[in-house]
Amino acid sequence: MPLIQRETSRRRKGWWIAGTVTAVLLTAAVALTATAFPSVAATTCPGCYGLERLQPGLYAEPSLVPAQRRHVTEAIEQANKRVGDFFRGRKSSPDILVCLSDNCYRRIGGGGERGIAVLNRSVMLSPRGVHPVIAAHELAHVELHARLSGAEVPQWFDEGLAVLVSDDPRYLAPTGDRCLLDSRRPLPVTLEDWLRAASADPQLYAEAACQVSRWAGTNGGKETVRTLIERLSTGQAFPDIQMPTAAATTAGPDQERGHRHAG
Repeated sequence: MPLIQRETSRRRKGWWIAGTVTAVLLTAAVALTATAFPSVAATTCPGCYGLERLQPGLYAEPSLVPAQRRHVTEAIEQANKRVGDFFRGRKSSPDILVCLSDNCYRRIGGGGERGIAVLNRSVMLSPRGVHPVIAAHELAHVELHARLSGAEVPQWFDEGLAVLVSDDPRYLAPTGDRCLLDSRRPLPVTLEDWLRAASADPQLYAEAACQVSRWAGTNGGKETVRTLIERLSTGQAFPDIQMPTAAATTAGPDQERGHRHAG
């Protein structure tokens, strides 16, 4: 065989081996992700986990009766409205995966939580989380991080803001100074510390909500929150937020320049 033909044959064989190895590695990586991180895989390919699309960006387990489909879509519509009203528009459009059975939620990688934001890009809701408050809480996490453009905030602020956006009655009073649990102590800054502390004391959410809502209420309401997020997205450092006393709070966190806003 002439030298040039032998060299061409070797190159083709090398390309074939390289392509085969690459395909095997990619297949292994996909399989590992699906096994070790099913929630990531499920949010990437909802249909691969048996979920069907109810509408663009919204997936649920199949064979829901009309009443169940209506319950899911109405809960998500209300949640989206709460987030859009608070932030005055949306920059995020996460896929939402909804399960109405525990088996479905376990299959897509869920645990004992009501809902979870996955990689700040998607949202998964358990049977106990198909509610406007829970959905809005998780959607608020995604929206915040979409607006931060990679900037970081303390986890207590992230969680307290999500409670405020979702208007969660478990952790907020309905009007006025909305603190149900007065708190001016330092709260967990990292996600790891937050998860550990909140698992031992769920009322940590009320403390974080108190600090965020009280700070917002004394500094201009939603507009101040939006301005802070915009500044953080440009690289400014998170400010040293001093917690005012209840007596110093002059407006609820859902007030802007003296005017109340729904949601």
